[in-house]
Amino acid sequence: MSHLVHRSLHADPPLALRGEGIYLYDQSGRAIIDGSGGAAVACLGHGHPRVIEAIKAQLDKLAYAHTALFSCESAEELADIMVGHRPGGLTHAYFCSSGSEGNEAAIKMARQYFLEIGQPERTRFIARRQSYHGNTLGALSAGGNAMRRAPYQPLLSPAFSHVSPCYAYRDRAEGESDEQYVARLADELEAEFQRLGPDTVIAFMAETVVGATLGCVTALPGYFPAMKAVCDRHGALLILDEVMSGMGRCGALHTWEQEGVTPDIQIVAKGLGGGYQPIGGILVHGRVIEGLTGGTGAFMHGHTYQAHPVACAAAVAVQKVIAEERLLDNVQAMGARLEQRLTERFGNHRHVGDIRGRGLFWAIELVEDRAGKSVFDPALKLNERVKMQAYERGLACYPMGGTIDGRRGDHAILAPPYIATAAQIDEIVDRFGEAVDAALASL
Repeated sequence: MSHLVHRSLHADPPLALRGEGIYLYDQSGRAIIDGSGGAAVACLGHGHPRVIEAIKAQLDKLAYAHTALFSCESAEELADIMVGHRPGGLTHAYFCSSGSEGNEAAIKMARQYFLEIGQPERTRFIARRQSYHGNTLGALSAGGNAMRRAPYQPLLSPAFSHVSPCYAYRDRAEGESDEQYVARLADELEAEFQRLGPDTVIAFMAETVVGATLGCVTALPGYFPAMKAVCDRHGALLILDEVMSGMGRCGALHTWEQEGVTPDIQIVAKGLGGGYQPIGGILVHGRVIEGLTGGTGAFMHGHTYQAHPVACAAAVAVQKVIAEERLLDNVQAMGARLEQRLTERFGNHRHVGDIRGRGLFWAIELVEDRAGKSVFDPALKLNERVKMQAYERGLACYPMGGTIDGRRGDHAILAPPYIATAAQIDEIVDRFGEAVDAALASL
């Protein structure tokens, strides 16, 4: 047995020895299609020569410099790429090592902003049930993933409360229109503001497209403008977590561009560096920065490895490849193909209740009874069966359990690299379809 603390202590996972393009190769030499980019991370696939060369070049110049004393060229360049053109009024970037760290930074910056502008009574955050913002204690407090929260509930902060997600497949009432459902969710958020005291709320936090916890759930049209209107009415911030769904994954560099809103703070990570180095961060609206600048003039937060030169160099290269090779166009085209192929394969499947997503970020929700939307017994671990059956067929996908409430429900995510071809999309769906049917047959 391995001496590593793996995700399971009962069995060692296979070794990934190398990666090339959309493929990973295990210790037996098998080629595995990375159909989910890990956890929607490997946006350029594996072994991209331009990114590797950028990392090597940075190591030749500078591996590390502490940000208490120095900045570095790669971090400055990455910030210019991300916010130099002030997208939606976002003017500054802070880079760390993960999405969890990014969410922690967003939470702290939002709190400090209100301290700096003379509103210390703002101490509460509102987020959503069945969301996920990371695994550190602050980020876990913000998240609504019941399964991940449960063991650590006594340690989680009471500063966070949760409202319903925009989960139309299960939560929209019979006969309720999209507009009526969105209005009901806005009323729920307003009611939570009123329950807490509107002047005590710092921000509303949400994933622009919900990631692994709900499985690629997109918001209905008008949802985010309605939520932002509630925040604006009470002077609270809007924080959008695009760790999983952003940086091109949904067909736009920033997924909020597709929603008609601009966040006050945006969290980024996975597609920022594509897995070539650990990197995440926040992009911050100018008015938040102005609040800090007009006060203490410092962000009271920091990490040893923030704005790491090599991590930033990798992210610069990833973002240049995405832009120069016009990969967002491919995400849109291959995303449409992935949607079409999933619909053809599962649209009439008796055990697939919903097919949802955007760009190259799609999921199916598995049900025991399609008409009644009933779910399989969690003890069957259907999502794990799908993962193993897919691996046997040379495909890595990203299944999860607890879709509905942290215990019940199964879904599986596909998030291919932005470089995927039409033939590769077809092969992914073919293998995925076989894996789902084999998993169901094994019950």
